[in-house]
Amino acid sequence: MEIDEEMRRQTAVSLAAVGLFLATLIGIGVVFDGSDGLPSDGALAIVAALTGFVLLMALFGIVLTKLNADEE
Repeated sequence: MEIDEEMRRQTAVSLAAVGLFLATLIGIGVVFDGSDGLPSDGALAIVAALTGFVLLMALFGIVLTKLNADEE
């Protein structure tokens, strides 16, 4: 099965976004010392990270769709 260029681009962008999200979650856990539970500021940071991830994925989807439409 051959993967075309568009699918490779979508996969690479998605993996990069997920890696950034995981690094952000780990960073939040380290900064707020999540070993004993997170304080309210840490919980707010996680909600902000999740919101940012959803918005980032939506933005990537729009950009990749636009690139695909321009190629056709």
